[in-house]
Amino acid sequence: MRSLWNDSDAADYHGDLGQRVYSSRLLGRDRSLVLHGGGNTSVKSEVTNVFGEAEQVLYVKGSGWDLETIEAAGFSPCRMSHLLRLAGLEALTDAQMAVELKRSLTDLNAPMPSVEAILHAIIPARFVDHTHADAILTMTNSPDGEKRVRELFGEQLVYIPYVMPGFKLARLCATLFPRHAGPDTIGMLLLNHGLFTFGDTAKSAYERMIQLVTRAESYLAEHQAWDVPLGPMPDSAPTAFARSDIAALRRQVSDIAGVPMTLAVHDDDEARRFTCRADLPELSHQGPATPDHVIRTKRIPLIGRDVDCYARAYRAYFAANSERGLTMLDPAPRVILDPGLGLYTVGRSAKDAAIVEDIYRHTMEIEVRAAALGGWRALPERDIFEVEYWDLEQAKLRTGGAAPVFAGEIALVTGAASGIGNACVDALLAGGAALVGLDISPRVVDLYRRKDYLGVRCDLTDDAAVRVALDRAVKAFGGLDMLILNAGVFPASAPIASLSSEEWRRTMSINLDVNLLLMRESHALLRLAPRGGRVVVIGSKNVAAPGPGAAAYSASKAAMQQLTRVAALEWGEDRIRINTIHPNAVFDTGIWTPEVLASRAASYHMTVEKYKTNNVLGVEITSRQVAALAAELCGPVFAATTGAQIPIDGGNVRVI
Repeated sequence: MRSLWNDSDAADYHGDLGQRVYSSRLLGRDRSLVLHGGGNTSVKSEVTNVFGEAEQVLYVKGSGWDLETIEAAGFSPCRMSHLLRLAGLEALTDAQMAVELKRSLTDLNAPMPSVEAILHAIIPARFVDHTHADAILTMTNSPDGEKRVRELFGEQLVYIPYVMPGFKLARLCATLFPRHAGPDTIGMLLLNHGLFTFGDTAKSAYERMIQLVTRAESYLAEHQAWDVPLGPMPDSAPTAFARSDIAALRRQVSDIAGVPMTLAVHDDDEARRFTCRADLPELSHQGPATPDHVIRTKRIPLIGRDVDCYARAYRAYFAANSERGLTMLDPAPRVILDPGLGLYTVGRSAKDAAIVEDIYRHTMEIEVRAAALGGWRALPERDIFEVEYWDLEQAKLRTGGAAPVFAGEIALVTGAASGIGNACVDALLAGGAALVGLDISPRVVDLYRRKDYLGVRCDLTDDAAVRVALDRAVKAFGGLDMLILNAGVFPASAPIASLSSEEWRRTMSINLDVNLLLMRESHALLRLAPRGGRVVVIGSKNVAAPGPGAAAYSASKAAMQQLTRVAALEWGEDRIRINTIHPNAVFDTGIWTPEVLASRAASYHMTVEKYKTNNVLGVEITSRQVAALAAELCGPVFAATTGAQIPIDGGNVRVI
């Protein structure tokens, strides 16, 4: 492991808290040290309180903050005197501890302090770092793990047997640390949990962490337990998956969870190697690398695709360990290992599924390294259960409040790179959906850099390209719940007498044929949507009130409307609803070039400005207004509506 410390960069971070921010971010950048909110750091500093008195304060990472991106505001300022008094108590429930940690704050607007704040306070050094380093977990989760680390690190560490995080752990450390710490002590090892290092400067605490973890990595390398293949390479190429099979698996998981879930497919060589191991059940069904991971991954993965069997086993696990009238969490898996085919990760959102993937890829490496060292051995089931159902850990998952309306659902928008399509992308992302955007423009690929967006450059007139795009969508998110058919062309004005066959066919191809293809290919996915499939077609005022010079456009949109009416009749039994929005004069879209706008205005003998607001209300219609209506049609308000045609045109006289 390489130290990332740079004296020049560090000089830009001023004061104790600035230095704390800098080194915390260095730790957070290394996924082999901490993952997604894991680990914590602190610094002890002196401040002047409102009475003008000097006061010792512990700035400790606040709950909900990630070390990689933490800022000064992410550290909770706790009065040291209060924390040290708490450490001296014989007993305290974790709920009481949480209240007392809140009381210790010098700023009530600060985030809730880490549950390990008391533990940080009892360590006398100014800067304290805590990680869940892969190499350390590999050693401690193996036979004779404690003996190995004691032999490797000797008096440099104080060794703490595993105790569930919370007050019991803080109290145990308060008892054992002063008893066993010596002049050579630079850290503390919580067996099966994580490593602490400390020092009088941010640099010394950080570089001690790097030093100790590097030594553990070297130890594993010396024992042929570091660069270990995850498994044998499968003999055959990966089996091509059927979109509907993956969507069906996602539907089963969602039904068991009681809410829509996203499911990501990972069939790369490393994932397939691991799932090909002969000892996969023994290796993967012991438990997570550290108890903290259970709230993301559950205790064990599902091997194969029998979701019902997994749910029965989870209910039995809950019944065997629950003693306090707890309410069971959903019994759906978060990790699915499909032997020979790959790793599937599940989450309430695409971001959650990505976090599960990140955690489990590290878990796979830790497990195979520990196996090479002599055997993988996780904590007993009961210890993992206590963390999974620990009130303070569950609070971390509840801090987000009510789930967004489209949480766990997947939408696909055509013509997503601009205009109404782009506005629909924004609206559905804001509602919590994972989003697949299709467009012929390469802009669509990089519109957003986030886990819940997949942009695919796609020529919708190419049947094969559309099928590949749908494959990618299902592989990324697990299925399809909402389809927004928006892509279209609005050709230059031309009377029928001079309308070319080529222009007619091009318009029909893009405005009609493409949508038939997408509907046909998406039907099997939409019928598996946990809350029922939804299709929204972006139609046109021209369906009800065509204009001169727009024969191809008007006819294609009218034909599309007939197609949607038939689909509404045919698809209702599959719980798929399909509705149409008829916008008019939405001028912030790609089809309304200045030339087209001027041409259409001239055909009505109007100025451009008058043409823009030529409706009963005298208002201009925007893409965002159309997108908001499209999103609403996908939501619960219109759950009993299908086959509807809704104008959004400011009131067109001819339509009315």
